[in-house]
Amino acid sequence: MIGPVLVLVSLVMGGGTVWFWEKSTSDWRTHGIKAYDAGLTVYYAMQNGTAPPPGVTISPLSAADQAHATSGSFRQLTGTPPAPRITIVPISPDAANPITGASVTVAILSPDITYSLADLPRRDGQTAAETMGEITRKLAAFCSDPLVVAHMGDAPWVQIDGTAVWGCDASPPDHRILAALSAIVATGIVMTIALNLPASFLSFAEQLRNRRRVGGPARYPHQGPQELQSIITAVNSYLEIEREQLAGRAAVLSGVSHDLGTPATRLRLRAALIQDADLRHKFEADIDSMTGIIESVLSYTHAEMGAEEPRKLSLTALLEAIVANYQDVGRPVTFRKADNVIVQGGQSIFMSRQGYGVMSNDRDTVVFGRPVSLERAITNLIENALKYGRRATVSLEADARIATILIEDEGSESSAAEIEGLLAPFQRGENTKTIDGHGLGLTIVATIAKLHGGKLTFEDTAAGVSARLIIQRS
Repeated sequence: MIGPVLVLVSLVMGGGTVWFWEKSTSDWRTHGIKAYDAGLTVYYAMQNGTAPPPGVTISPLSAADQAHATSGSFRQLTGTPPAPRITIVPISPDAANPITGASVTVAILSPDITYSLADLPRRDGQTAAETMGEITRKLAAFCSDPLVVAHMGDAPWVQIDGTAVWGCDASPPDHRILAALSAIVATGIVMTIALNLPASFLSFAEQLRNRRRVGGPARYPHQGPQELQSIITAVNSYLEIEREQLAGRAAVLSGVSHDLGTPATRLRLRAALIQDADLRHKFEADIDSMTGIIESVLSYTHAEMGAEEPRKLSLTALLEAIVANYQDVGRPVTFRKADNVIVQGGQSIFMSRQGYGVMSNDRDTVVFGRPVSLERAITNLIENALKYGRRATVSLEADARIATILIEDEGSESSAAEIEGLLAPFQRGENTKTIDGHGLGLTIVATIAKLHGGKLTFEDTAAGVSARLIIQRS
């Protein structure tokens, strides 16, 4: 209900914005027309001596002020605001009837504004009275409360006090700023709804994409719009069926492995009674192959399930421990430290050259992953390197986003393209008679790489083949 309520609120605010804007515009238009009419009446009052409009008084200046006004010393007038800004407006007589439309000089003394005369409306045939009305309309457009003096022709100077008509207190309240703020808020609400709707779908898609890598929940909570909740319900049902299938597969394989243990033991005991050594060796090899296949399939299923919870771990320490275990039993496995990385810095205002820094090869690479699965994957790659080559060299490359584990063999006769063709389950090369295996080692490694948001690739090197296990760090 949040979305419809917010939409309704934005519509109400939009309607209020239009109403406030139109109301303020209409009030100010009426205020300007009232000031314009007052200016017309003031002109005729000065010309004919008739009564000024309501709210406006016309009073002659004192003798001293008359002298100041006549000499142009308007700042010396009584009641002049401090440091006034003076605007002098000459009004020409009517071109059609110069007798009835005498010239007028208006001096406006404002405490904070100089009135622009360039934008005063002018048209052919405009009378002096209309020009006076446009001046008072402009006075009403600004909140300044100026002192206004004028004289017509040779008549003495008079002070025109129209504060009640065009002053600050007479101006209507202006709600247009409030209307603009309301429009901004309403637009923000609509944009928030419009952006949150795809953002909720994108967020769920990102969670689902990284689910296996970061160990997602068993069920996702129902949240967001109704369409997204329907998708979440379908995804939860699919995940439940997938878990049941994987759990059933693992249970069947575990049961088969357990059930084969007893007859396999009996077969080993009976094979020991066979007098023919060659036949006995073949018989025992078949038993080992049978049990090895079951264990490999079980390991692959556990890797698919991703049952191990991910956590932070030191990938550098894990690699060093695995290599040390091989070296303890005399296997030709070495760990090669990464080269120092030179990081170029940004430019500085204090020097023309760019600085640089050195990242030591002794740095610890921390990743978010599954330690047991990673150990199995690295061990499988090292075993493959030892099977197909004379020795294995392990190294680590890392940046802020990914970490790459390199296992290089020496003397391998296979190419990278041939090894990549063996990533599918139960795919083995042409040398199956001379090298042990069941065709699931690389498949398990590739599955573990996908669990960590990465991949397994191979490259040809001068000495042999290099396996690259790429994983995301965070």
